[in-house]
Amino acid sequence: MKNLFIFLIIITMTCISYGQETNLYNYDIEQKLSEMGIELSKPELPKGISIELSTQSGNLIYLSGNGPISTNGDRITGKVGTDLSIEQGYKAARLTAISQLSVLKAHIGDLNKVEKIVKVFGMVNADPSFTDHPKVINGFSDLLIEVFGERGRHARSAVGMSSLPWNLACEIEMIVQIKE
Repeated sequence: MKNLFIFLIIITMTCISYGQETNLYNYDIEQKLSEMGIELSKPELPKGISIELSTQSGNLIYLSGNGPISTNGDRITGKVGTDLSIEQGYKAARLTAISQLSVLKAHIGDLNKVEKIVKVFGMVNADPSFTDHPKVINGFSDLLIEVFGERGRHARSAVGMSSLPWNLACEIEMIVQIKE
């Protein structure tokens, strides 16, 4: 009889909690960004570009390639390995992560809905002899892990390009899984 009573309590608690929204994080993502001194901006599509900054299929958000553009419109430009150091490239990739978080927030409204950063594809505007592309794109990945914790860890590619639009130092796209 005692086991039946315990079983009924477990079933009752499960039924009560079923369907209730559970927080994915034990902290607020946007408050954390604020504490980190990160300000998100309203993303704008560059003139003459006929794409969407993000699109959704099911619970996956696909973010178009974005570059290191600050909230005031300044861009980090140049080739890593000739014009820019690895450290400057890293900072450019980190700035690109902030730009992508702005796009993601505009699309889903609440960054606390992020279940997982699934995939990142990083392109580095690099001198042909440059081979440390992963060190540059780490600026993007490190920020996502800092913000989302383990949910920010992702699969990734980091490659070099002979040129990027507007001579940007990097361009990075990502796929994000959200809670429906």
